[in-house]
Amino acid sequence: MKIPWKLVRYLPIAARLLREGRLSELLHSLAGKRTPEGGRFASLKTDLALLRALCLAWMKGEYRQISSRTMLMVVAALVYFVTPLDVIPDWLLGVGFLDDLAVLAWLMRTWQGELDAFRAWRERQAPEQLERIEQLPVSTDEPR
Repeated sequence: MKIPWKLVRYLPIAARLLREGRLSELLHSLAGKRTPEGGRFASLKTDLALLRALCLAWMKGEYRQISSRTMLMVVAALVYFVTPLDVIPDWLLGVGFLDDLAVLAWLMRTWQGELDAFRAWRERQAPEQLERIEQLPVSTDEPR
């Protein structure tokens, strides 16, 4: 498995977020990130929702049946996605998200087995349980 060169520099950041228990900061950034509209970006929203749900379940200790390597790659890909100035800056209309799509497609393909296992686990959960698990924690920056 060869990691895309554009993702490699985000691995130390992802490791630090996981090590320092700061995953919720990334998830808040992800929640605030606008995604492009249109047919060619349709799978982007579905993939991001799955990765967000995985991170929340992992962070809350509800789902840990995933390798640490996969979790590191998921977090690195999400850091890459929320960073506006990556290989192709997101503000370039029409093409700014193409590199983000490429990284997410690589992630979804490379770790398909583990992500499918998470999907199956998620489908077995009661809706109210999922709602609790996938509730984004209140940000320390937000007023309560």
